[in-house]
Amino acid sequence: MNHETMRRKGFVPYGPSRAGAESPSHIMAQDLLSSGITVNMLLPGGATDTGMVPEELPSSMREQLLSPDVMAEPVLFLCSDEAVDVTNQRIVAKDFTRWKEEWSRSRR
Repeated sequence: MNHETMRRKGFVPYGPSRAGAESPSHIMAQDLLSSGITVNMLLPGGATDTGMVPEELPSSMREQLLSPDVMAEPVLFLCSDEAVDVTNQRIVAKDFTRWKEEWSRSRR
């Protein structure tokens, strides 16, 4: 869910469907705020080497793909007690360390 690909020429239906997922996430985070239920968006931060990548993709391009493992640390964090107050966040997994540092500083 990259803001650039949401608006990129030729990316219908991908772009609008991603935008359509992001907007309800923000709304649900606000609607559920008093319930203790958190809603966040976690995205890898680039094309990821998943089953959606065509087999015929040149190896030079495949080498640039993110590993799905990039999602592990932020998922574990979001499932932890440390993240109990994290809601309505757009977290890019490949930049998770930086996001977490900024989030931690904002809480001080």
